[in-house]
Amino acid sequence: MPRVWIRPALYAVCGAVLAAVLFSRGDPGAAVAPLLVFPALAVLNSPLPFPRSIGALEARRRSAADGRPIVYWRPGCVHCLRLRVRLGRRARAAHWVDIRRDPAGAAAVRAAADGNETVPTVVLAERSYVNPDPGWVRGMLPPPGRR
Repeated sequence: MPRVWIRPALYAVCGAVLAAVLFSRGDPGAAVAPLLVFPALAVLNSPLPFPRSIGALEARRRSAADGRPIVYWRPGCVHCLRLRVRLGRRARAAHWVDIRRDPAGAAAVRAAADGNETVPTVVLAERSYVNPDPGWVRGMLPPPGRR
């Protein structure tokens, strides 16, 4: 199992175990909560809510061609999830790079963030913005319909 799926798998397993324990104690109503909450936590800590990631080199090439921002992120990052949720459907207009899967992406983030892997880091017109305001990023995306 790739490392990125370990935390989501742990959430799912812990939720199932907790629900089984509660159910076995004769409390099926209380067993429902872990069956709802823990899978939701598993999804939120996985790559599933994010657009498909590409490599940093490919993202740079595409960004140079179309002028769209590059968003460096990692699964489990609350700030990355906040940015993704605030961008809504327009998030697909950016180029997303998962720094856990792409060493070149991690190196780009360290270069932009004084040696730290602080995400989300957004690169637009070869300028880096570490943990920018989601509203600002949304304004930098092309309008809907123009992709």
